[in-house]
Amino acid sequence: MRVQIAARHCDVPATVLSRTEEQLQKLSRYDPRVSGAEVVFEVEKHLKKVEAVVKVDREEPVVAGGEGVEFREALDQMVDRLAKILRRRRSQKKDHYRPPTSEPGLAGE
Repeated sequence: MRVQIAARHCDVPATVLSRTEEQLQKLSRYDPRVSGAEVVFEVEKHLKKVEAVVKVDREEPVVAGGEGVEFREALDQMVDRLAKILRRRRSQKKDHYRPPTSEPGLAGE
């Protein structure tokens, strides 16, 4: 997955940047079609914000953000929201499939 990171009006520590890439790489376990992400770090007064747009093949992009006193806190919040959205999308898609015919009572009785 391709991860693009930008910082607006701030300097982001290298440890936070590497953690960002690691966390976003793990999102592919929720949906293997995740192809890329764009992350923006910014500081607004004393609040640090992180926003991400995750691109999923053949679907609408997923947008989530987080804010906190530190970038690490905002990053964790954003990743949790992204994971929740991707899990929900995946489970909704799976719920619409026909149940397996090997279950008793469903195969041509």
